[in-house]
Amino acid sequence: MAWYHEAVFYHIYPLGLFGAPKENDYGAPVHRLRDASGWISHIRQIGCNALYIGPLFESVGHGYETTDYRKLDSRLGDNEDLKEFVRECHAQDIRVVFDGVFNHVGRDFFAFQDLKANRERSACRDWFCNVNFGGNNEYNDGFCYDNWGGYNLLVKLNQRNPAVRDFICDVIRFWVQEFDVDGIRLDAADVLDFDFMKALRGVANEVKPDFWLMGEVIHGDYTRWVNDGTLHAVTNYHLHKALYSGHNDHNYFEIAHTVKRLYDMGGSRPDGLRLYNFVDNHDVERIYTKLNNKAHFTPVHVLLYTLPGVPSIYYGSEFGIEGKKEKFSDASLRPALKYEDYQDACTDNSFTKLIAALGHIRQRTPALSYGSYRELLLTNRQYAFARELEGQSVIVTVNNDESPADLCVAAGDAPAYVGALSGTRLLVENGQLHVTLAASSGDIWLPEAGQDVNPTPGQEPIVLHVEDAAGSAAETDAAPKMPPAPQTADDAAQVPAQNPGEDAPETPQTQADRTTAPQTRQEAPSDGKTPTAAPAAQPPTDSATPENDAVRAAFEQGKIAGLQEAILAIMEKNGPVTDQMRKDVTDNVYHDSLVNWVKSFR
Repeated sequence: MAWYHEAVFYHIYPLGLFGAPKENDYGAPVHRLRDASGWISHIRQIGCNALYIGPLFESVGHGYETTDYRKLDSRLGDNEDLKEFVRECHAQDIRVVFDGVFNHVGRDFFAFQDLKANRERSACRDWFCNVNFGGNNEYNDGFCYDNWGGYNLLVKLNQRNPAVRDFICDVIRFWVQEFDVDGIRLDAADVLDFDFMKALRGVANEVKPDFWLMGEVIHGDYTRWVNDGTLHAVTNYHLHKALYSGHNDHNYFEIAHTVKRLYDMGGSRPDGLRLYNFVDNHDVERIYTKLNNKAHFTPVHVLLYTLPGVPSIYYGSEFGIEGKKEKFSDASLRPALKYEDYQDACTDNSFTKLIAALGHIRQRTPALSYGSYRELLLTNRQYAFARELEGQSVIVTVNNDESPADLCVAAGDAPAYVGALSGTRLLVENGQLHVTLAASSGDIWLPEAGQDVNPTPGQEPIVLHVEDAAGSAAETDAAPKMPPAPQTADDAAQVPAQNPGEDAPETPQTQADRTTAPQTRQEAPSDGKTPTAAPAAQPPTDSATPENDAVRAAFEQGKIAGLQEAILAIMEKNGPVTDQMRKDVTDNVYHDSLVNWVKSFR
């Protein structure tokens, strides 16, 4: 299998992280990239084994107006700095992917300067799209041209010109030979010429085994780009939107529908579309800013690390920092951070502990990288699915409600499961796993038999904080507890981490030991009507006789049937009810679980 199938990415926007000036004066190199060694260790510490970094090469401003593809931006250093940076990443078993900005260039790019100087006589006239010497622009060039996004600062390359295609292909070869890069993220891939991308894929197949091409694509049928002839993956903006809005709206149906649509796109195969999954990046607001309920940071990231695809964390978001998109600037999304201010985050910052635990769990659980996907349970506020590989089933459960929830899901063949985050051990009974989830939480249930990632039973938890808007840790009423995060991959076996927003059990508790369900407040379903199916009558209390036992059993069966009927009625109001959804309801014969299911609708 290729390295990127098991990748957990960290994403750095270097001009921002290292505090480079907004404009490049093309002066002597300032060696800011040499300050990256602490960040490289941090990337490894939080369970990431791949880095997407860029833009890196000489430009005049934000980096996407490239002026020299063969020279590190002088605000970051020189080529020797970049070589050493990649060498250190590789020494720590971190693959490196550069940002490839091949759709457009900056106005200081050599070919555009030649066009300005020689106009119609320029040998580079056909390097750019729709050059019109009868027009003009705000720079008073005496001609106009196609650009990207309406910005004449970004001059669109003519990718159908063989000279342009050969130039970019040689750039990729240079990056591999000079810097030993492992892959490229193609900027604005949704507007790149498809024949051009096929040429790039040919070079990728040539330069290095498992060289990865990933494209920035917003909308559309991702299989147009992801196939054997063009790209290996694209950015999964469909899932990005569903993950935050599905939590803000208490609507797991949106997330599950998106996952199924994308999974079907890939032929419902584990080796289908392995998309690049993310919850924020250098172009969109930070996930902590976007979430209405900050405690949803936990279930969002549990899903990010367990759904089909390759997960990625954008630098700083593992600390729970804010970042709001501004009308004319993305500066707040690309802040300068000092490693020294965060070097103890894995022990002191609740968000970082969670991300580190998820990273190491992901790396040590092959089913999360290679396993098939199967939905197990779906309501507005609870969601469960399995990732299945070689006969073993890893079960993921999440809860976006402000109250605890009981779930009953079909389990695999293992006799018991252990929550990789909570440390709770649950027995499988009659093929079912009965899970109690804290509010705004989630867990990854690993089969106990043959599993080497079991948390340590009885490990002392610590309080997990939710960061406030100012960035300080403020303990909330719903603060979770979790043990210290792992420092190495081997330590992952000892790190049950719980969620920002909820309390973990004080000690591991088996399903067999659980005798009472958590108390939850009564809430109306989503249509505003109080569910009427749960009967108010009391069961018979006469002495035990066969006749009374039969009456009592019938009474209990009636309660179950009534709750099932109420759930199906509410689901029908929310949209079409599939046979699988109906089966999930009728297979659930646990009273407390059904009550919580009714309460999940609002």
